Amino acid sequence: MIAKLLSKLIFKVSGWKLNGTLTPENRRCVMIAAPHTSNWDFIYARAAFYLMDAPIRYTIKKEFMRFPFGGLLRSMGALPIDRSKNTKMVDAMIRIFKETPGDMCVMVTPEGTRKYQPRWRRGFYYVAEGAGVPIVLGYLDYAKKEAGIGPTIYPTGDIEADLEKIMAFYRTKTAKFPENGVR
Repeated sequence: MIAKLLSKLIFKVSGWKLNGTLTPENRRCVMIAAPHTSNWDFIYARAAFYLMDAPIRYTIKKEFMRFPFGGLLRSMGALPIDRSKNTKMVDAMIRIFKETPGDMCVMVTPEGTRKYQPRWRRGFYYVAEGAGVPIVLGYLDYAKKEAGIGPTIYPTGDIEADLEKIMAFYRTKTAKFPENGVR
């Protein structure tokens, strides 16, 4: 696979390494990709997930799926969402989980922006809860040049307690632009 070879090259040339992989029971999940402070994050995260053979998918507006990039985006895991019908993103993602059999990790960046965000969007939590899947903490740590998989969080319904566990983990990771990372 060309994507996997290119990913190995990216990691070798840049000096990055992998830490961890998905367990068989976590190959159907919501995957947080954080911290997200740079456009480079997508490149390193996607490369890491190719190297891990992780079944990563991500949502994108259906308008972006047209020629000339639609085929490439689809091959990289894009899931088109039709926002013109006033579709709620959480409902659309739960429906995707329910309608798609087999392994699938939907990657989300809960910051919603590359700038500092004191409060993350919580849709990822409601998607995991509604779809009955765990939340897996994928990360990039620029200080260690490491991409990996952290703990798995099973939504308990106590969103504040679960979010604190998640945020505590990400506070130990260094973003490309630390001033915009988790505090």
